[in-house]
Amino acid sequence: MIGWRLSHGPARKALGLILAAAAILLFLLNLRRAGERAGRAAERLDARERNDAIQRQMLDAAARRPPDRDAVADRLRDGRF
Repeated sequence: MIGWRLSHGPARKALGLILAAAAILLFLLNLRRAGERAGRAAERLDARERNDAIQRQMLDAAARRPPDRDAVADRLRDGRF
């Protein structure tokens, strides 16, 4: 009996509108979640780029370091430190 009432007349139109509104709402919620995921991925990428730049600077500094204590003393005497 309830099924017959929902399949005829204004109830059918109302059910169609409710289903359309629910579909639109779910679509918008999914868009929001996708945007949040994209934002987190961008933040992770920025953090990784910063960490890579810092590590590259550390490696460059290690490549320019003096090989032994005598070289350190020579650099200090020449004022290159």
